[in-house]
Amino acid sequence: MSEAAPAAVREDGTVVGPDGLARCPWGLSTPDYVAYHDTEWGKPVHGDDALFERICLEAFQSGLSWITILRRRENFRAAFAGFAIDEVAAFTAEDEARLLLDEGIIRNRAKIAAAVVNAAAARGVRDSYEGGLDGLIWSFAPDPVTRPGPRHLSDVPATTPESVALAKALKSHGFRFVGPTTAYALMQACGLVNDHLPTCTAR
Repeated sequence: MSEAAPAAVREDGTVVGPDGLARCPWGLSTPDYVAYHDTEWGKPVHGDDALFERICLEAFQSGLSWITILRRRENFRAAFAGFAIDEVAAFTAEDEARLLLDEGIIRNRAKIAAAVVNAAAARGVRDSYEGGLDGLIWSFAPDPVTRPGPRHLSDVPATTPESVALAKALKSHGFRFVGPTTAYALMQACGLVNDHLPTCTAR
């Protein structure tokens, strides 16, 4: 039985998959990642509830692999009322106790509590900041002219000055679990930056 031909790696670090398409290397590691990489990651996300969901999921991902969260995303949505800000902000101690028993999500007490606190913070931003949470987060999107996308896999940063500033701003509004690394992952996932590699099919 012959072995499968090794995947072709391009100069920028993209990998050509079995379908002949070049992708960022992480985007080929599992079928779940292929779909997420091709259709979601790096695409602009707008709307307060949608961005609140991403903040929560990035916070739950802290210390874990993203695939762990991605495969539980629908469970998270069911557990957290579709990440509707007003509904999650109204969660009680009984709701938090219920979530700690939910095997479909990550049962971390501090992260669950942070999601509820962050909902209240998001509601406060919506009521006090022009453009709401959407406006606040997108105000930190760098100019693609002055901050072009990576030319090689090694160029993809873990944090940037913008993510440091975004984390600081979110914390000033009462958000938790939003350090610079988490803030940059949020920026990548929600399209504030385009970190697909140059020859990636999704760029």
